[in-house]
Amino acid sequence: MFRSSLLFTSLMLAAASSAPALTLSLADIGMKVRTSHPTLKAARLAVEEARGRQLGSGRLANPTVGYAFQNQSKVSPQTGIFSIDQAFPVTRRLSLEKKLSSQLVGAAELEVRDAERRLIAEAQSLAVQLMSLNRQRALRKQQNALASKLSEFVRGRAKVGEISALDAAQAQVEAQRLLLETRKLETTSISLLGQLKPMLGLQPEDTLTLSGDLPNLVVPHMGAGWMQRADYQLAQTKISAAMTDQELAQARRLQDVRAGLFASREMQDVTPTNRQYTGYYGFSISIPLPFWNRNQGEIAEKAASAERAWLEREALGKQIISEAETARLEMQANADLAHETQDKLLPLVIEQTDKLEKAYEQGQTSLLTILRAREQRLQLEAAALDAVRDFHLARIRYEAATGKHAPAASAASAKQPEH
Repeated sequence: MFRSSLLFTSLMLAAASSAPALTLSLADIGMKVRTSHPTLKAARLAVEEARGRQLGSGRLANPTVGYAFQNQSKVSPQTGIFSIDQAFPVTRRLSLEKKLSSQLVGAAELEVRDAERRLIAEAQSLAVQLMSLNRQRALRKQQNALASKLSEFVRGRAKVGEISALDAAQAQVEAQRLLLETRKLETTSISLLGQLKPMLGLQPEDTLTLSGDLPNLVVPHMGAGWMQRADYQLAQTKISAAMTDQELAQARRLQDVRAGLFASREMQDVTPTNRQYTGYYGFSISIPLPFWNRNQGEIAEKAASAERAWLEREALGKQIISEAETARLEMQANADLAHETQDKLLPLVIEQTDKLEKAYEQGQTSLLTILRAREQRLQLEAAALDAVRDFHLARIRYEAATGKHAPAASAASAKQPEH
């Protein structure tokens, strides 16, 4: 039993050590999501589906071949008629169908780009939270080291009777509290890693390490680059497609004209000994008359769809501007908070805490004062890290709102209509 248990443990350790290890910086997250996210792999097949539909659009209907046979009777000869018919549109229906299918391919590509934009922003947000948690954990470990050092100092002083044993117990409790907070942060990191790994195409047992540090706190100026955002380009493509679809509905007011050729072979027994053969050939044409149905219903439907596409694009533009400006203002507020905390408040608190610790060592103040001062310092340092984290989360929202992470627009979506 012991040997089998040891063998199982060895196999588990070997499997864990053989799991792939991946190290990424925050800048690498976008490309990794594009190439490895399973949802995007499935979404790209929608583009292939649209291209497949494009292959079958704008083509003539297949010709129709017919053969009719009639045996002779007392009043009619034996007749065999061969015919071939073809339908021809009298409008621009076929060219409009090709144009519409091409626009739908462009729309499918833009939908994939928009999905990339949203998923990259989500993955980068998780990465920022993880990097911020790592800094919070490092801060807690630093504070825990100081608390442990203070606990040892107080315990040594308590043994010789210089200070109360209650102070020693309180210092030990403070050290344990900081250790517990560090473990809570580790639990949160595990949860965030579990959400991030599938987005990068990793398995739960794979090792992921985030390298580097967060960028500097630089607030960008609001520009017009948001008009290149994938979903806004998609809205413009939908306008073009809706207008083409409207033209196509108008082209369907007149149905196709059918034209054909036919040839007949006739045989008639005039007498028991005399069989006569004749035949004829000609052409036929069939023109549908638009008396009862002129496709008014579909024309009205497509006109309303085109108007709806215009309004949706206008609403989306206002929403994008609001999202981008709100995120930019959040960046500015968090940057100001981080700079004020790090440059003004923290130096004062650190200086005051150092003075209090020296005063405590000389017996001039109480342990509770020291613990309160350290708690204030920890709260300020944690608040500064939170402000930096919130700045970068707002930065990611801003970049997602302005479409900064999107690749270059495809040729199919480059030309867009103007209102």
